[in-house]
Amino acid sequence: MQTLSVRLFHRNSLPTQTRYFCSSIISSFAAMNHQKHLAGPWYSVPELRLRDHHFTVPLDYSQSGSQSHNISVFAREAVAVGKENQDMPYLLYLQGGPGFESPRPTEGSGWLSKACEEHSVILMDQRGTGLSTPLTTSSMLQMKSAQELVDYLKYFRADNIVNDAEFVRKLLVPNAGPWKVLGQSFGGFCGVTYLSFAPEGLKEVYLTGGIPPIGDGCTAEAVYKACIGPIITQNEKYYKRYPQDIKIIRDVVSHLEQSEGGGVPLPSGGILTPRGLQLLGLTGLGSSTGFERLHYLFERVWDPVIVPGAKKQISYYFLNAFEKWLSFDTNPLYALMHESIYCQGAASQWAAHRIRTELEHKFDAVKAAKEGRPVFLTGEMVFPWMFDEIHALRPFKEAANLLAEKKDWPPLYNKTTLNKNTVPVAAAVYYEDMFVNINLAMETAAEIAGIRLWVTNEYMHSGLRDGSGHVLDHLMGLLNGKKPLF
Repeated sequence: MQTLSVRLFHRNSLPTQTRYFCSSIISSFAAMNHQKHLAGPWYSVPELRLRDHHFTVPLDYSQSGSQSHNISVFAREAVAVGKENQDMPYLLYLQGGPGFESPRPTEGSGWLSKACEEHSVILMDQRGTGLSTPLTTSSMLQMKSAQELVDYLKYFRADNIVNDAEFVRKLLVPNAGPWKVLGQSFGGFCGVTYLSFAPEGLKEVYLTGGIPPIGDGCTAEAVYKACIGPIITQNEKYYKRYPQDIKIIRDVVSHLEQSEGGGVPLPSGGILTPRGLQLLGLTGLGSSTGFERLHYLFERVWDPVIVPGAKKQISYYFLNAFEKWLSFDTNPLYALMHESIYCQGAASQWAAHRIRTELEHKFDAVKAAKEGRPVFLTGEMVFPWMFDEIHALRPFKEAANLLAEKKDWPPLYNKTTLNKNTVPVAAAVYYEDMFVNINLAMETAAEIAGIRLWVTNEYMHSGLRDGSGHVLDHLMGLLNGKKPLF
């Protein structure tokens, strides 16, 4: 980046006309820079030095100049202590989601510590999350209609996340050179979009649990069909580890079904129903410590009966924990946009709901409880009834239905470009990944020329976070010669 040197004078020592001219130049310069990029000072957390960057980017990159509506994109730069003045290669981290902000470092640990040893790591909040013009349950209420909200949300997919990344790269990397990208889960989907449409901006790409299906139309239905088997397997493994929870969860389902209105009120104003309870499988079944967290949550599901004859009821502790577990109130973009990440020129039409309906004999919680069978929890799926039962999502029900019927989604991948790829790519494929099916991932990997794969059952979907830097180190080794080519 070029540095502007300005000699400062005390303004009162200059003639009035000169003072006005200089003030105008300085104000114009500040405004010009503020339009694009504002960098803050370095600050510290243990083992890391951090710096905040704010960028002003177009909402719609097809428009320019005065026609464009602008939004902000926030990125936090992280380096190891003592390296803030060194020239190191840049590594962009793309978070999973959609609709979740980048990690907030509290110390140098795990994969981030590993990455910061050799890179200046850019933790970018994807548009609509964190400090990047966040789309919250309150900010989205500013829209005058559901259609207006949909017309806004259509710019918040992987294609425009990549556009933002390119905007940031050209302002941040010296001489606008290429950088490395690490994509976790949905961030990996964005990485493949990046390879498809802007490979010139990439030096290397690392994908962790993030190889997307790239077929035409809407692949959501294929994803849910492929993931149903692993979801059932994870349920069976959970109950094998904690067989005592079979009866506990059955009793909870029966209690909810027999309650007035078919459920019990949640602290936020929503309602917990049997099918809503099954949503706990989203993170409870698919991450490395999910089984334990789920078990300990159900340990405190019932209030103690401290007065003889008192009515049995679900504890406030459990109801409150249930809502915090799902994060739909803080990150509503996930529920609204989840199925759209699979769409190219076709509508999702609530794919997960349709697939679940076909398998209702396995996922009918009330029937399972009555028949004495284990109640199966669901996985990474968003259903239309959530916009009735979850209080934070209720205002967006109409918009969610419009998004589910939207057909004119632009392409997210280019197979021709991927087939001719020359960017070094390494990917961790988790054999028992409940979120990104291994078979679909391998189909896509076959379309990306030169990709190096590490298929492992040592980790689950959260392997990057859980592996204390080992996953990233392994992938880097695949590309830097530390791991054998064959």
